[in-house]
Amino acid sequence: MATREPQPDDIIEPILNTSKWWFLGATTAIGVILLWLVAWGWQLQNGLIVTGLADWGSGGGVTWGLYIGAFIWWIGVAHGGIILSAAVRLFGMDKYQPVARVAELLTLTALSMAGMYIVMHTGRPDRMVVSVIGAYPWTVTSSPLVWDLTVITLYFVLTATYISLTLRYDIVRLRHKLPDYLAPLYAAITLGYTKKEDEIIERMVWWLALGIIILAPLLLHGGVIPWLFALLPSMPKWQGAVQGPQFLSIALTSAIGGVIIISHGLRWAYDWDHILTDEVFKGLTKWLGLFSLLYIWLQLQQLINGLYAAPLDLRKVTEATITNPIYVDMLILMTIVLGYIFASSLSDRVFSRRRSVVISFMALYATLSEKILFVFEGLEYPTFSLYHAVPGHYTPSPVEIASIFGTVSLCFLLFLIILKLFPVIELHAVENHDDHDDGHDEEVST
Repeated sequence: MATREPQPDDIIEPILNTSKWWFLGATTAIGVILLWLVAWGWQLQNGLIVTGLADWGSGGGVTWGLYIGAFIWWIGVAHGGIILSAAVRLFGMDKYQPVARVAELLTLTALSMAGMYIVMHTGRPDRMVVSVIGAYPWTVTSSPLVWDLTVITLYFVLTATYISLTLRYDIVRLRHKLPDYLAPLYAAITLGYTKKEDEIIERMVWWLALGIIILAPLLLHGGVIPWLFALLPSMPKWQGAVQGPQFLSIALTSAIGGVIIISHGLRWAYDWDHILTDEVFKGLTKWLGLFSLLYIWLQLQQLINGLYAAPLDLRKVTEATITNPIYVDMLILMTIVLGYIFASSLSDRVFSRRRSVVISFMALYATLSEKILFVFEGLEYPTFSLYHAVPGHYTPSPVEIASIFGTVSLCFLLFLIILKLFPVIELHAVENHDDHDDGHDEEVST
């Protein structure tokens, strides 16, 4: 059966046409966001006491929980997304070019959600201005928390620059087909454009991709983020050099899972089966399997080191981890993920896009729950404890759980808005597809 060829008109269809599914999705997302804002308003009115968090002391408790766990998770999704996009450009992985911009946009939206969790966890949003920003000049030299904010801001700027540079090429060539009411926005993005800059921008984007690939393992989810925890020797759950690779594996696992889900939604909504092909999904699923395997392997490394002839404090927290139903569920889900990917690699009959989407949801849930448990147990079982709290008493409150649904819905809504403004698939992905086909036709005729 002949497959239709990708055309430039395909990638601007979401801008020109709005279906009932778009309105239904936007309405649902806004409804969930409003419920979350009501819950957050309750927290602002009554304080963080409405969450399951507590202060250290005679009352026991942990000061970090779901908010910080979800913050790390969103950061991981963001960093993994931009690493995927940078790898596509840097290593010439043209097969995955249709999902490169999806990964970039996922980075921007996920970083924004991570920033929301910083604001929520401060209790009072004004503290971001009067305390955090004001103290930045002297805390940046000594505080891993401020290093964290710095590199997150750096990656947001790098990603925004990366996307804006590639958008210039697309918008100039598609401008005559795009709606006139968005003309001021397009004029701002393409300000000063000349065709001479195309080659220069290609080189700039390549160097940006190289910088992203280098910085990610050194400063972001392989560096500064795990340093927040790994440099605290009094917390045996957190301390150790394995945290860098572990965080990076979780970032890549969750990001690829997110890209698979979003790409499947785009393919379903706009009949992009000729752009987002089964081969793209098969490849992404295999990469998901590779990073999931690395993630589980590093988990086993920590378990073995925490159970076999381990110091008492490390053994205590490791035993608490393996007996926690959340952790057991995470291992079961990741085992299912790996089992499906292994089976689909052996036989194409096992593979289906829907199954890949299902296991992507499993991987995302598993990584999120592991990060929340990682944060909570890291505080619950310190090496030296002056007080005896009841282990396992922290349970995320409805306010905290609402934040998960709220930020996911907000991320989804941002994607829906972006669909109405810019092409979410690069024009190069269509052009390169035509080039490959032309080359193949020449080969056949020869």
